[in-house]
Amino acid sequence: MKLKPLSRTSLVLAGLLSLTACSTIGELTGETESVEYKSTVKGDPLSIPPDLTQANRSTHYVAPEGVASLSDYQARQGMQSANPADRVLPDAPGIEVRRDGALRWLVVSEAAEMLYPKIIEFWGQQGFTLNSRDPQAGLIQTDWAENRAKIPEGWLRSALGSVLDQVFDSGERDRFTTRLERANGKTEVYISHQHMEETPTGDGTAFKWVFGKEDPGLNAAMLARLMVYLGTDQQQAARQVKAANAATGTAVGAQLASDQTSLAVSEPFDRAWRHVGVAIDSARFTVEDRNRAQGDYYIRYLDTDTGEKIEQQTVFGRLFGTRNSAEPLKLRIHLAEQGSGTRVSVLDEAGQTLTDDTARRILSVLENNLKESQ
Repeated sequence: MKLKPLSRTSLVLAGLLSLTACSTIGELTGETESVEYKSTVKGDPLSIPPDLTQANRSTHYVAPEGVASLSDYQARQGMQSANPADRVLPDAPGIEVRRDGALRWLVVSEAAEMLYPKIIEFWGQQGFTLNSRDPQAGLIQTDWAENRAKIPEGWLRSALGSVLDQVFDSGERDRFTTRLERANGKTEVYISHQHMEETPTGDGTAFKWVFGKEDPGLNAAMLARLMVYLGTDQQQAARQVKAANAATGTAVGAQLASDQTSLAVSEPFDRAWRHVGVAIDSARFTVEDRNRAQGDYYIRYLDTDTGEKIEQQTVFGRLFGTRNSAEPLKLRIHLAEQGSGTRVSVLDEAGQTLTDDTARRILSVLENNLKESQ
């Protein structure tokens, strides 16, 4: 926990805070994660794209004026049932928790088109604004948010409320990525997150933000919350998560080829596809689309290790349409069955295999993320 710069004179108040326990998600996951997020970015109410069939640039995804929730949208479109009884505690769709190693995900008996807008509302309820959403790719990413549950509770904070909220900062930020996959008439939901911590510089005169390690327990906590949001009873959610905790899978083997131009994953395609997808999310690559049938994840990748200078555009540059000296590359992460395993390679925009230093760096990052996820 850190004091914000404007509040360093408030040390006396800090000493009066008593360290009582925060509300936790432990009842659902068996973990001790405390979760109470507050976005660091203010945004407009979330508009809801009704399906996943069009690109996210289409005006088809702009909600009618004044619509800020799924229920409002459905009411405008006449989508709600005419029978009021159908809207009181409706049956939740079938939801299963699956686990493979440290990776957990949900399998929901509901079409992705219906589930996607509900997940957007879920993140808003959790205190997040959205950084991006791409219905075509089935992706939702939140803005960075602070977990306020990591700030000590006590009678003084309760009494002063927002005043102390402006004084204290946890020094940590998280943002979450949700990915939806169609699977045999159902929808698989994966949640991963990126973590940043505020750390002192070498000379101790300032602070900087650095990426920290992903916490699988926090991903599980948010999946449990999503289950309850979608209508699962808390006790049932707890039973499913605990059962998934006991059903751990074998580790995924990943090994770079001797020339470092491909990555061998010692698992069949379906399992490799699932784990490589999460490894891509954890690597902070921007996913534009994916094609499971062809085994391709379409990404944009800005290689910061080439030595090429990356410059922010000036006002004049934006006015006259000049471009940055470094532009993201459009690439594919390609998976192909190879015997009993799967081969991962990097393709350029035209579909040709890359064997340069950029491809080697991408494959090395994926190898590390796959090993860390076990």
